[in-house]
Amino acid sequence: MFSIVIDNVLKQLDPTGNISTRLKQCSAYADDILITTRTMHCLVDTFQKLTEISAQVGVNINEHKTKYLRRKKKQHKTDGIDIVQTQLEQVKSFKYLGSIVNRNNSIEEEIKGRISLGNRAFHANQDLFQSKLLTTKSKLRMYQTLVRPVVTYACETLILNTRKFQPYILRKIKTRNSC
Repeated sequence: MFSIVIDNVLKQLDPTGNISTRLKQCSAYADDILITTRTMHCLVDTFQKLTEISAQVGVNINEHKTKYLRRKKKQHKTDGIDIVQTQLEQVKSFKYLGSIVNRNNSIEEEIKGRISLGNRAFHANQDLFQSKLLTTKSKLRMYQTLVRPVVTYACETLILNTRKFQPYILRKIKTRNSC
């Protein structure tokens, strides 16, 4: 029911045209809405309309969770903006649908985070990887089923640099088994 209401609200924001011809684009997933605009004026206008239309159907926008990211080549001061008694905080990056979006449009931070999760998965199962009862082949299979999916989950379009991560883990598996 909530998804139908949000879909109706977004349709009322007039999202006609395609990404290259319009000034704004709205994307929604569950209760997260991402507004992409080309100008600050368009952002303020779109947010005001979203607030008004949402209030009409009884949906309130959480002011504490609402943030904005400004992507410009020139660095601007990081002040918040006021829109209809709502103070929006400017951030350098945020997480949307499990991926980190930042003002540099780079994925290095995302890759570092995924490799960190892979290291956690490896160390959480370290007793198994250190066991002398398991063969190297079994440990490699465990790596491929327990650790590697954590790093590569939902990365169909990302290019992960596994040159550092994978040899590190494989070296730990092989050296521990030879003792």
